[in-house]
Amino acid sequence: MKSAMLNIRTTPETKRAIEELYGSFGITVSDAVNIFFNKSIIENGLPFEMKMPRYNEKTEKAIAEAREMRGKGGGFTDIDELFKELKG
Repeated sequence: MKSAMLNIRTTPETKRAIEELYGSFGITVSDAVNIFFNKSIIENGLPFEMKMPRYNEKTEKAIAEAREMRGKGGGFTDIDELFKELKG
């Protein structure tokens, strides 16, 4: 018998979106939370992997650009060549 209560705070927008999402599956938010809790117990932890992003979006783009340049033969053989290019 379910009798324990939890109070969860979220934004009104998130509440509406999550109610709509779970409603499309035919379950309530309470049902979804109980599914999450039971799956956590089965997994003995969170039922998904949690990771922090390595870098922000701007840095990720710069890394991708550098890798692309390296793959096309771009890059510099020494620091003097780099500075020469940077000075124009």
